[in-house]
Amino acid sequence: MSATQAIDEDVVRERLSRELPRWSYSNGAIRRTFHTFGWKGALMAANAVGHIAEAAWHHPDLHISYSAVEVALSSHDAKGITDRDFALAAQIDSLLDWRPPPGHPLQGTPNDERFGYIKHER
Repeated sequence: MSATQAIDEDVVRERLSRELPRWSYSNGAIRRTFHTFGWKGALMAANAVGHIAEAAWHHPDLHISYSAVEVALSSHDAKGITDRDFALAAQIDSLLDWRPPPGHPLQGTPNDERFGYIKHER
């Protein structure tokens, strides 16, 4: 499959369940909502997605609210979902879901709303 060739919707759904289980498919895009502890976290998450998308030269639609950022990916030139969308979604997950493992020199943000910004699923 080419990075610019649209993938059949049934294949998109199957790949999401296998590769990106926190993402869904609706209205022609693959989507995930990242929940945050507030406005600061939403802006930080949106900027992180913006950085990685710009570096990849593939630009998602973002919906930013007080405590959430919805990311919607599709390839307009292919009029559908492509391997590019899956690759960018995986990269976004890698960045926003990252937490230092126990014993790592970086301790990570405390599990406290005053300091956290992404609500990590546990």
